[in-house]
Amino acid sequence: MINNVNTNEICTANYRLILLFLLLLGILLHQSVALCAEMKDGGTIFYTEPVKAVIFKHSIHNKAIGISCEECHPEPFNVKVDYRERNDFNMKEMSEGKYCGLCHNGKRAFSVQSRCTACHIGVIGYNRMYDAGSLIISNTESGEN
Repeated sequence: MINNVNTNEICTANYRLILLFLLLLGILLHQSVALCAEMKDGGTIFYTEPVKAVIFKHSIHNKAIGISCEECHPEPFNVKVDYRERNDFNMKEMSEGKYCGLCHNGKRAFSVQSRCTACHIGVIGYNRMYDAGSLIISNTESGEN
């Protein structure tokens, strides 16, 4: 015994602190790995403005079709730009070959003037997502888009 303190109690307390630290470290590492995987994928973006009720899934473009991140970033989509604030991020500009319309021109991929429901989920879908609390408004989501 040292100064009326049992050394076994000190060791037990230290052991518990080390276990707690390792547990917290494990949780942080797990979340970091999950975040990195999500950032690599880019996730899903739900635009509410200026284009309405549009879902963009990075996984469809980069995993299923095989488009690399560099084909869209930094041009035509710069991850540092909030496209909700751009006046030219609209269907008219896309129909003229900007943004999504660069590839969705009817040659490389379906035209932005066709298959509307491939991207637009409509009012019912928008309301359903908003009511479910799964609305993602950020266009830059985890630093990617």
